[in-house]
Amino acid sequence: MSTHATLDDDCVSSRLQSLRLTNHREDERDATENRAGDLTRSTGSDGGAGPSSSFPSSSRGPLRNITVADIMSQTRRALNFVGDEDQPTSSTVARNDASISNGDNRPPTNAANTSYLEGRPQSNVVLENLPAQGQPSTVMYNWQGTKATMRERIAFLFNNEILSDVTFLVGRGAQQQRIPAHKLVLSCGSAVFDAMFNGTLATASSEIEVPDVEPTAFLAVLLFLYTDEIQIDPETVMTTLYTAKKYAVSALEKHCVDFLKTNLTSDNAFLLLTQARLFDEPQLASVCLDTIDRFTTEAFNADGFTDIDIDTLMIVLERDTLHVRESKLFQAVLRWSEAECVRRQLSVTPENQRLVLGNALSLVRFPLMSKEEFTAGAAQSGLLNYSEILSLFSYFILNPKPSVEFQTVPRCSITGKEQTVCRFQHTTSEWGYFGTSDRIRFSVDKRIFLIGYGVYGSMQKPAIYDVTMELIHTASGKVIAKNTTSFSCDGSKYTYRIMFKELAEILPNTIYTASATFKGPLSYYGIKGLKTVLMDYDSGNGKVKFEFSSEMGENNGTSIEKGQIPELIFYT
Repeated sequence: MSTHATLDDDCVSSRLQSLRLTNHREDERDATENRAGDLTRSTGSDGGAGPSSSFPSSSRGPLRNITVADIMSQTRRALNFVGDEDQPTSSTVARNDASISNGDNRPPTNAANTSYLEGRPQSNVVLENLPAQGQPSTVMYNWQGTKATMRERIAFLFNNEILSDVTFLVGRGAQQQRIPAHKLVLSCGSAVFDAMFNGTLATASSEIEVPDVEPTAFLAVLLFLYTDEIQIDPETVMTTLYTAKKYAVSALEKHCVDFLKTNLTSDNAFLLLTQARLFDEPQLASVCLDTIDRFTTEAFNADGFTDIDIDTLMIVLERDTLHVRESKLFQAVLRWSEAECVRRQLSVTPENQRLVLGNALSLVRFPLMSKEEFTAGAAQSGLLNYSEILSLFSYFILNPKPSVEFQTVPRCSITGKEQTVCRFQHTTSEWGYFGTSDRIRFSVDKRIFLIGYGVYGSMQKPAIYDVTMELIHTASGKVIAKNTTSFSCDGSKYTYRIMFKELAEILPNTIYTASATFKGPLSYYGIKGLKTVLMDYDSGNGKVKFEFSSEMGENNGTSIEKGQIPELIFYT
């Protein structure tokens, strides 16, 4: 062996000894920082550099060709905390590192670490940051390596004490649950959480009580923040909506509202209307009101109707578009007043019923009843005083009609005068929408009052359409009536009502354009259209003739022969 080689060996021995001392100090520091002391201790009981039998040989060859620095480097890379001070500097170590490189000018890969981890028995690592209960949690070693994407790693932390830095005590009493979470994730998804943890009045507590939220709803919100997954059902949607609004998670809030719209029926329309007003969801409230307009009788007969508050009742009674006779509506109001008396622990008497109704009674349009309906029902209910009954009988008998304190404007649905003219003989599919209005012109030979259109809905499955409807004076281009609304449909071929906010007077022998701009999926449409339709009114004592013509220019394709807007809803 040459003198140069001997000097090199002496140099290597000196460097190895130095590395032993350095690594020993690093091991002590790592133990203080709770970084996998069990793995570093497997290199030797004295923290030295001698290779241990617990380190299996890798696919690159026997360990005799690897220095202590190599082994420590592998350990630190496996634990993902290699520091700049851990990088070897001697030419000897550099040459040995080159032996495990990937053979080109690229940086060394972690293939050796991978093969090492695969050869090591998969044991759990005991976390030294114990949870609040004082019991250590165990997780699979290197769980991060089993998750291919950041999304999977964040999802793994959902409802998990690993790395958790805050705990929520959610619910009350025996139903209360401890839910671990991570401030960073919550702050990224909610301005409320961000202010709670990072604002000027941020809480310093690691445990936060949330007594007003149900644990299932809180977990549903956290699941959305961690994973973007939506977990709502009919039983939890309202509590989840409440929690989403509480923590300003607007995206989940929208999903809850869309879920409610999809599952809206006449049976739950009043209940959801109350909740929509409570949670300040005007779009949901509008859809509920439209459903009540279309299925008023069914909605008033639903079990939840008598549970609504007085303000919700008054909002409904003020509407001009209820699809019910006034005598039936009055019977529903009576049932509500009886239930309200019971809630207030009052005896059910006419006096108390009028007391709990307050101004709501004045919203019942008694003049719209027939004289027989009024005589058999409202006049004998005990809710009206003698003066009111007398004035209403005078209204029924005298002509011209005297003024009364109750509204006389017809509700624009069934009042005995509503009519619907249909211009198509058959229905087929598919009709698409691209932002252009569907339009059809029409004229009549007698004065009528238009209240809305009947339109087609989606094919095969339930859907919600947003519609901007207009009535235009064709010659001048003036918009006479306009409304932006929405309607839900069940996939059937039936038509669906969209209504104007106010009545529109249609003068005889004047051309008008009915226009509707739809936003929604493909729908049914009508074919074999009629140019002229004759309608009976006033029990067959009168007739009104409708004449239709196609609208030129900007039009989605609707014409006399085919298209949308199959019906005009009016009364004479």
